Amino acid sequence: MVGPMVVPLPPGIDMTTMEALEKTVHLFEPRHFAVPFLAHSLGTLAGAYLAFILAATRRFTIAALVGAAFFAGGVAASSMIPVPVWFIVLDLVVAYFPMAYLGARLGVGTR
Repeated sequence: MVGPMVVPLPPGIDMTTMEALEKTVHLFEPRHFAVPFLAHSLGTLAGAYLAFILAATRRFTIAALVGAAFFAGGVAASSMIPVPVWFIVLDLVVAYFPMAYLGARLGVGTR
């Protein structure tokens, strides 16, 4: 909901239905994908960090499982939402497992 306030959508974009989005996704510029990418990567980072902090044992494994869950959601979303291939690759390669690892590494210093 905050994304369009940070990076305004191009005129004529209707995101209320998947059909309307499919017809207008070609109007998106790379900057319009920054907010979804940040949401995916920061959500994974925070989730993995919190999981690492709260886990009693196997903390890295639990953080990796959070990354895997977010990754599964990313794979599902990429098959449902019409976005460019470059964004799907960037999102799946950078936003999930690397951020889960970083979240766990950040958690090491707090415990």
